Amino acid sequence: MSQQGLGDGPISDVTEITGGTQNIMLRFRRSGRDGGRGGGKDYVFRRGPRHLRPVSNTVILRETRVLGALAGTDVPHAALIAVCDDPTVLGEAVFYLMEPVDGFNAGAGLPELHAGDAQVRHDMGLSMADAAARLGALDYRAVGLADFGKPDSFLDRQVPRWLSELESYSGFENYPGPDIGDVDAVAGWLRANQPASFEPGIMHGDYHAANVMFSRTGSDVVAIVDWEMCTIGDPLLDLGWMLATWYRPGHQPVLPNELMSTGGLARPDELVARYALNTTRDLSNIDWYTVMACFKLGIILEGTHARAGAGKAPKEIGDVLHMATVRLFERAVTIMEGR
Repeated sequence: MSQQGLGDGPISDVTEITGGTQNIMLRFRRSGRDGGRGGGKDYVFRRGPRHLRPVSNTVILRETRVLGALAGTDVPHAALIAVCDDPTVLGEAVFYLMEPVDGFNAGAGLPELHAGDAQVRHDMGLSMADAAARLGALDYRAVGLADFGKPDSFLDRQVPRWLSELESYSGFENYPGPDIGDVDAVAGWLRANQPASFEPGIMHGDYHAANVMFSRTGSDVVAIVDWEMCTIGDPLLDLGWMLATWYRPGHQPVLPNELMSTGGLARPDELVARYALNTTRDLSNIDWYTVMACFKLGIILEGTHARAGAGKAPKEIGDVLHMATVRLFERAVTIMEGR
């Protein structure tokens, strides 16, 4: 930080930012000259998980590429400050610093205003749909991300890619296998009903209510966070992801989230209608994208369950995410059957 002119005093007020289950995030303050009398600044620090995976550093650096590309756009995000791509500085982990965001994560609870006002909660969902549409509307080439992903045949690759991922979990010690529902039936339906074409764009890749920050004084999304799964693909999968994890009457919440269990939320069809106001994309196949999101996210979450069996992730988190996977596959079947 000193070499990049980011303060010259001691670091203080270090606190953990909670809500995620994998990567490490901290907020801290670094004072300016004369022990802080010349001012100071708050920073948010982000790095990969404590037990780094082979791709952890690559993923973190990809996040910084996206945040840099979003500067000056109308997509709400935390501004990138600086990147350290030298893994020797912090014991093999690269990291970056970004501006703090004045907001809250609904995955960690609701402030009094939001907990007590159903209209605010209803509008939070609409704001999420707006933010996703704005991201999907960006010209990824114009913001410098032309080489960031491989959009050709993106949809064709999804089912085999994630079936292969699920199969790979058998290599983890003490993993009993994927007792998560009828994976083959969901995969078959996805293959049979895949949209014939799509318009490539930037997709967040993990767009749900715990991966955005909301205004403390209203319903607006003030930042989309956790960009580790971002790529150039089909942005409608972000809307499908939101729908896959959103509240549905008669269904248990997929992931622990106070917003999803408090009530007063916009219906899935309202979210789709709001997204439609801000896009030129064809939304007629949105059920397919929602089922694909259930399939993909469920397999990803089951990976933590498999790693927990091998002692590479906390057991309690593995258990919670395994239950989320079961619920996602149940939801996928419900949508496939038109219920």
